[in-house]
Formats: sequence, C-alpha cells, structure tokens
Amino acid sequence: MSELHNTLRRYVDDGTVPGAVGLVARGDDVEVAAVGSVDTDGTAPMARDSIFRIASITKPVTAAALLMLVEDGRIGLDDPVDEWLPELAKPTVVRTPTSPVDDVVPAARPITVEDLLSSRTGWGFPSDFSLPAVQALFGVQKDGRALQAWPDPDTWVAELARVPLLYQPGEAWLYDTSSNLQGILIARVSGRTLPEFLAERIFEPLGMTDTAFEVPAAKRDRFTSYYRTDGPGALELADTPDGDWSRIPAFPSGGGGLTSTADDWLAFARMLLNGGTAHGHRLLSPTSVSRMTTNHLTARQREIGSLFLEGQGWGYGGQVDVAPADPWNVPGRYGWVGGTGTSAHLVPPTGKVTILLTQVAMQNPTPTRLMRDFWRVTAMTESTDQEER
Repeated sequence: MSELHNTLRRYVDDGTVPGAVGLVARGDDVEVAAVGSVDTDGTAPMARDSIFRIASITKPVTAAALLMLVEDGRIGLDDPVDEWLPELAKPTVVRTPTSPVDDVVPAARPITVEDLLSSRTGWGFPSDFSLPAVQALFGVQKDGRALQAWPDPDTWVAELARVPLLYQPGEAWLYDTSSNLQGILIARVSGRTLPEFLAERIFEPLGMTDTAFEVPAAKRDRFTSYYRTDGPGALELADTPDGDWSRIPAFPSGGGGLTSTADDWLAFARMLLNGGTAHGHRLLSPTSVSRMTTNHLTARQREIGSLFLEGQGWGYGGQVDVAPADPWNVPGRYGWVGGTGTSAHLVPPTGKVTILLTQVAMQNPTPTRLMRDFWRVTAMTESTDQEER
C-alpha cells in the first residue's frame, strides 16, 4: 500500500468521504489509488474509471476551447465581446465596491475576450460576499452544483446584464462568472452548443470518452452518488446517478458542468504539458498553452481574490502558483479545485499531474484537509524522486 493510498484510506475510514480516486503521473509513470465506495451504502467499490461531477475543474477545459476559436481566427483576445454578447454592450459599474447597486457609473471600456479568459470582466465573487453588488449577483449566479435549476444561457446572460459590475473591466480578478460567460461565447461564436463543441474539438481527439455534461444510462453503474456535509461526520445525499446529470441541463455550464474520470482529465493535462499536441494532432498552439498557464494578475488583483487564490495567481481557466507557500505550490503549477470535492493540477516544469476526485461538496472556497493532504503526499513523492535521481 502506497502513502497515497493510505492517505485517502484515512479519510474514507473516518467518514469524511465514501470514496476517492487519487492519481499522480509523471510521463508514463502513473499511480492511481481508488479507495472506498461509490456511495455511502457501499453498493460498489470505487474504481479507477468511476465517474464524478468535476465542478470547477471544468474551467480549464472551457478556456482551452475558447482559445481554439481565437486560433481559428473567429475571435480575437482584444475583441469586445458585445458583438456576440450584445446583452453586455453597455455595462454599468458600482461607483465603489461598497456602493449600493443603484449608485453606478458607465464602464470605462468594453469587456474583451481576454477579460473573460482571465476572469477580469468585473462580474464574479470577491473575498467579501456582503458587498451589495455581490448580493445582487447571487440572485443570478446560483450554485453551479445544481445546474438543473438554472435557466437557458440566453435568459441567464440577460439577467446578468442587469447586475452592475463590481469593478471596471480588467481591474480585478473575480471568481466564476467569467467562465460561464466563456461557455456562452463559445456557443455563439461557433454556432454549436457548448457540449457539441467540446466533444468535437477536445473530448474526441483526446479520447476523453467519459467526459460530458450528462452520464448516459449505460455508464451510470460507474457514476458516483454526490453528498453534502450535514453536521460533523454526517453526509446528506444531494444527487444520485439517475438524478441531475442523467440529462443535459438547459444551461451547460462552462464554469462547472462536466462529469469525468481521472484518466480523462489526465489526457487533457498531458495535452497541455505537450504544448497543445496529443496523438500527433495539434489542438492548441504552444503560445495558447503558455497563455493558459501563465499568471496574468497583479499583486493587487491577487489580494482582491485572496479567499479563493490564497496569494497565488491565475492564468486562463485555472490558478497559477507564483509563491512557494506550501510544499505543493511549485511556481508554474496550474490547475484548480471543484466545489464537488475535486482538484486537478499539472506542473509544467516537472511534467507532473495530480488529480483527486471525491463526491462530497466543499463547504466554502477553502481547499479541504483531504485536498491539502493529497497535495502534500504527492509533493513528498516528487521530492523523494528528485533526491533518488
């Protein structure tokens, strides 16, 4: 039994999660630990190919898809988005972040494609949820882990347009909303639905056969149940394999709507590590991969998002580590966490990939003890390997 397996086993044994899949890869060397069960009833053991609601580790996939349209020449990074999202043509901004929602000024400039990719549109969540404009956003930006309650994208973006920006476009990093806008923009520019575009341009070329916005009946025996915490040591069933992800929702969320497996996300990570190429087929240019995995934020912007970023940076669709705050924070490490209890990262300087999939919701934006222990043990593994070499 490896230290990775033992670490995950401890959290299963104490009831934190019913099961977990942990993966660490460097090149062709891959270790996978699948522990526990797919549900609290123990109806089936957790397996390497178990399917999870991956939540916000959808975001890097969506960013990659939008960059494909940039490379196709269909849209430019500096282009205002209002040609395709006319609802956002004349946004207003609260005079200061603490101002009431009716104390607004016009946006100083249009929102651009790059603003969406870097999460600097002016919409989204800061560290302080009590701000009036953030409270107004909560009325539109509902829990992304319950997408069947969301309206269709056209309705949603029209509702969003009535909420003032918290900051001027490009001024601040704010969480989540921009990734959902990316998904809508992809659909409108490409003339395809987001599920169709991702399947054609990313999932099929990479062999991500278990990644989608729904889980068909033939695969639901591998689909995990999903839980919320209900007091110390107690789990409450939130969704079953035949529940919300048994059909594509009206709103396929680019910010967090996918289901997937550890090996599918590994295929995506390997494409990025290989400069945008997989199986002899180029999906992205090295320049686009570099844009995804390079920090675009100033120190002030990282501070505004400190609840989520914990001092680290942001590229396109994922966090980019800039400071070695913990053993796992290797500068250049790219990836993110999902509110359903998932995390996925790649480390371009070393070629390492780490993926953790569980089925218990996070209670807040702070990474869980299980995530941190998973990152710690995989960082220790790399340190040991380097010492041996």
